[in-house]
Amino acid sequence: MSLRVLILTWEYPPIVEGGLARHVRKLSEAMVREGVEVHVLTRGDDSVPVEAEQHGVTVHRVREPTRPRDLSEFVTWVEHMNTDMVAAGVELGDRLSFDLVHGHDWLVGTACDHLAKRFGCPMVATIHATEYGRHQGWVDKHPQSWIHGVEKWMVHRADRVITCSHYMQGHVADIFDLDESRITVIPNGIDPLDLQPVDDLPTLRANFAKPDERLVLLVGRLVYEKGFQLALEALVPIIEGSDPPVRFLVAGSGTHEAELKAQVHDLGLDDHGTFLGWIGDDVLHSLYRIADLCVIPSLYEPFGLVALEAMASGCPCIVADTGGLREVVPPGERVGLRFNGGDPEHLGVMIDRLLTDEQLRDRLVAEAQEHVLQFDWQDIGKQTADLYAELHRAGVTT
Repeated sequence: MSLRVLILTWEYPPIVEGGLARHVRKLSEAMVREGVEVHVLTRGDDSVPVEAEQHGVTVHRVREPTRPRDLSEFVTWVEHMNTDMVAAGVELGDRLSFDLVHGHDWLVGTACDHLAKRFGCPMVATIHATEYGRHQGWVDKHPQSWIHGVEKWMVHRADRVITCSHYMQGHVADIFDLDESRITVIPNGIDPLDLQPVDDLPTLRANFAKPDERLVLLVGRLVYEKGFQLALEALVPIIEGSDPPVRFLVAGSGTHEAELKAQVHDLGLDDHGTFLGWIGDDVLHSLYRIADLCVIPSLYEPFGLVALEAMASGCPCIVADTGGLREVVPPGERVGLRFNGGDPEHLGVMIDRLLTDEQLRDRLVAEAQEHVLQFDWQDIGKQTADLYAELHRAGVTT
């Protein structure tokens, strides 16, 4: 019997805020190929239809205004979005009978709860990251305290919780006092075919570095927990003493951007790198191909998708020895290098080593091409579909 599931997410292509949209899309499409009837309830605007089929997934959207940048206003906006999702979900439930409701992160927790109760079916929650982790435990003030409370309520409310790494399984169990047996680990996936470059690569590279220069790539949301400030500090002695010269490229935007630019100025690196701001996937995939090295220096990292994308694109990477990055880049210097998390001096040593050891670079790139195949979306879709079937057979109802 084919299961019919309703997946809730605050973003779904072409509405993209970050990696969550791409994750839910690839997961949903993989589960369709496993025989699951997938409906996604998400938000939209006037540029997208209220209901449409995308690659076998039926996508339903609620019209929402542009999200506010202020976090306090954002919390109120999220509450309104959940109210709209409940109304739309009730209408869907009057037309269709759903076997399970699956919500991604706290942003859709309230709507998931209401709809699972109305449908009398199990509720699954995927926790991609936590407010506690993003703020290094500082969640005593509003709105961080409110978001932390919603996350705690959501994981205890769900019939099963999914995390993307064993690190996150332990993290969620610890900070929310949840039994690990209620948490299933299913990793994020990657499709190397999605990472095709679209630019004239030699011309693109010439925009950022001369032929004899090495190019170090930093990519992601420019927020404190991503640790880019460590990478910039680590680059100072390398840039000052390197031959051939080294340049850096920062791709992304976020709340820490102004501080990072000020740091670059204070370190005397203004003439040695470029801040690109937010870029689309097509440009990002090309950047992996032109860079000599990608650094992921996160202080908190539930998974580490950037490392996977870099490895799949043939770009060697150095990652912080922390969080889910330990599972994406295992020990042994087989597919990438690790540095002691939070230690810019050790990171500098690793950067210098990888930029000067061609044999090491070539070996890591070759091994990484095989390693990334372990994160196949179809296998991840099957694991998720099997979890749905397990809960359905158990007769779990809300």
